[in-house]
Amino acid sequence: MKYTEEIFNILSRGGFISINSVSPQIKRYYDAIEDDFNDYYNYYKGIGFYLEGGDGYYLFTRRESKVDIERKLEAAWKWIDYLSFLKTYDTTFSPGVLFRAADIEVQIGCNMELKEKATRLFSDKKKYGEIVEKLISELLKAGMIELENEHDETYKVLTAFHYMEDLVDCITISEEAKDEIPE
Repeated sequence: MKYTEEIFNILSRGGFISINSVSPQIKRYYDAIEDDFNDYYNYYKGIGFYLEGGDGYYLFTRRESKVDIERKLEAAWKWIDYLSFLKTYDTTFSPGVLFRAADIEVQIGCNMELKEKATRLFSDKKKYGEIVEKLISELLKAGMIELENEHDETYKVLTAFHYMEDLVDCITISEEAKDEIPE
């Protein structure tokens, strides 16, 4: 097994390793995991991390205490807001899509619903450019996007974005709960 330390450094911080990464190194990590998944799984399981594969990506999970689960649920709300914003910006926003921060910023100025969602994303940011910059920073840090072209600042959505979409798709609200949600 190669790259155990490098893979650990990415995944242990909540990152993803995606098949459609722009980085040749990340692609090598993905291929290494693909080739020896069981060995990697058992290796990381021995130190309390569970290697899991999604639709074109890998991540770590851990057994969580109740306190940690509550913390993760709070974090999930943040990602739901991000996804809602991005899908309002572009309904086709998904793995493989290329976008520019400047284009999102322009759309915020033109779309009232997007403007409302933008102002709720980061309460400490007032300017649209700051909001978009912070969102891109969060997506980069999580490994959901990568900078594809430095010259025109084009970003590529990675397959790890499926994780966020799947997370939201798994949430179901019963009819009784709908009646309790204030509008």
